[in-house]
This record gives sequence, structure tokens and C-alpha cells, in this order.
Amino acid sequence: MKACWLVLLLCGPALAQDLNVGRSLAATCANCHGTQGRPRGPAMPPLAGMKADVMLELLSDYRRGAQPGTVMPQIVKGYTQEQLRLVTAYFAAQAKP
Repeated sequence: MKACWLVLLLCGPALAQDLNVGRSLAATCANCHGTQGRPRGPAMPPLAGMKADVMLELLSDYRRGAQPGTVMPQIVKGYTQEQLRLVTAYFAAQAKP
């Protein structure tokens, strides 16, 4: 049990830093999907609270052309896989709308 707390204590700052980087990278998404992944209307799906692995798979589908879209295929190609991982972790950490 003590080892778990030690791991959390040591990894906490790194996780917080990753979420801050993810938030910065996700700022582009706010134009369509709303601040913190909460859109203002029904036209765009909310990203807040979506499971990171599910979102990462959807983004990968856009990247490889398996998922059609208007701007998403171009946007997702501008991010590295690691950046997408950070973005999806950020949105997964947000409370669902």
C-alpha cells in the first residue's frame, strides 16, 4: 500500500505537466468542440469525459482516412501520436457535460 502512495506522489507532477501540455494542444479543438470539450450546441460531439483510448482510435481513423470528415482529417495530421495521446488524456480527465 505504501508503494502505491509513493508512485502517486512521484508521478503526480509528471501527470499534471502532461495534462497542462494536453490542454495547450487541445486549445485548437475549442473552436468547434467548445472550451474543455463542452460544445455550446448539439452540432459537435462533446469531447469532455470521453475515454482516451476511444478518442485516440477515432483520431487514428481520421488520420488514415477510415473516418470521413471536413476538417478533422487535416487537423489530426498536424499532431504527432504523442501529442494526440496528451490531448486525449486531457479530454478524458474533464468532467462529462
